[in-house]
Amino acid sequence: MALVLDGLCKRFDNSEKDTLHEIDLEVKTGEFVCIVGASGCGKSTLLNLVAGLERPSQGKVLLDGEEVIKPGADRTVMFQEHGLFPWLSVLENVKFGMRMAGFSKEEQDKKARHYLEMVKLWDYRDYPIHQISGGMRQRTALARSLTMESKVLLMDEPFSALDKQTSNRLREELQRIWMETKQTILFITHSVEEAVYLADRVVVLSPDSGKVAEIVTVELPRPRHVYAPEFVELRHRILEEVRGEAV
Repeated sequence: MALVLDGLCKRFDNSEKDTLHEIDLEVKTGEFVCIVGASGCGKSTLLNLVAGLERPSQGKVLLDGEEVIKPGADRTVMFQEHGLFPWLSVLENVKFGMRMAGFSKEEQDKKARHYLEMVKLWDYRDYPIHQISGGMRQRTALARSLTMESKVLLMDEPFSALDKQTSNRLREELQRIWMETKQTILFITHSVEEAVYLADRVVVLSPDSGKVAEIVTVELPRPRHVYAPEFVELRHRILEEVRGEAV
């Protein structure tokens, strides 16, 4: 068991009700879990609590039995914005987190090459960030996140700012990478299609109550295909649940 949310509640000072209310969830080691729900349901707040960027009003987050009280190297966060340094090359951006964490130069070189090859960017390693596309920047950010080899990778709508074609291509890349690495991932998305494509389980949050409305196990074989009848049926069912909760 990697990650446990135990009775998790969050109420902000300017609100009269909980954004998140009594969230109970277990994410097993190597599992890919997606969180979906209408705007304002608390998806990003949940991720910030797991990351240690916010403190819960009640309940707790446990990672391998240890309570999360602040950010740590055992959790890596990848946001919508890639957060890359424009004055560094692709390679130096990927090495940056490892350098700050005190990895040896040999480790930095080895891991950077391994993960840049995994995201198919090794040939672009010396390019400045401003010379590569938006999709390549997100792949660089993904490689940087993977090099830390943390217990949990937290992803907050990392593809939502990209065009549809690029986003779809990166979903395929992420699915392939997860199948290779079995990295534990908690992934926030507003796209039900994206969630069904990527997840072992899809967690639907209710914007009204701040609770978990439903947890759906996705038993479709991988790699998945968005036009397969079983995929379309499951996507439609979860989408109806999300719409129902929004109403």
